[in-house]
Amino acid sequence: MAKLVWDKVGDRTYETGVDHGVLYIPGSDGIYDEAHPWNGLVTVTESPSGAEASPQYADNIKYLNLISAEEFGATIEAFTYPDEFAQCDGTVSPSKGVTIGQQPRKTFGLSYRTLFGNDVSGTEHGYKLHLVYGALAAPTERAYGTVNDSPEAITFSWELSTTPVEVPGFKPSALLTIDSTKVDAADLAALETILYGSDSGAGTARLPLPTEVIELFAAAGS
Repeated sequence: MAKLVWDKVGDRTYETGVDHGVLYIPGSDGIYDEAHPWNGLVTVTESPSGAEASPQYADNIKYLNLISAEEFGATIEAFTYPDEFAQCDGTVSPSKGVTIGQQPRKTFGLSYRTLFGNDVSGTEHGYKLHLVYGALAAPTERAYGTVNDSPEAITFSWELSTTPVEVPGFKPSALLTIDSTKVDAADLAALETILYGSDSGAGTARLPLPTEVIELFAAAGS
């Protein structure tokens, strides 16, 4: 076995940025076939929780560790949000320009892209697509401040909890991540056409369920 080498040229990778946010509203059949671009994303903080060890003792020794279920949550911070997100934020509009809060919140899906760079190509090296399913936004505070000599636009923030969806051959999950540097380029382009739609109008943008995503890349051995 060759000697380990650290910090080789091209191996100094990092992740940065967030863009290409898309909100997906599911229909009554659970299919995320309604898509809306999410402009003004500032941060998406992924916050998995759970998977905590619960030690069990017997025979005067630590007998085993039981691991609690893992859950996926996130926090979205943005300057703005799609009008269609209002129904996911507990708001309804009985007439144009009038909104009512504290209403039932609708689940939604989300996709966003983060840049994947290295020391040779910078942020042009690649990117990762993050697909989130079964998200539910919790109420969060909004701070409106006076305009002064150092004006700043307010940012909106939402904490998300999720309900995992079925993943064939694996445990249910609420998050899929696709690395552009490791998958077939043609398959990746096909997925992006599904996520974002196309100029030809061949199909409306939608969020494919994990089964479809896995099958899409499986043919290329990804």
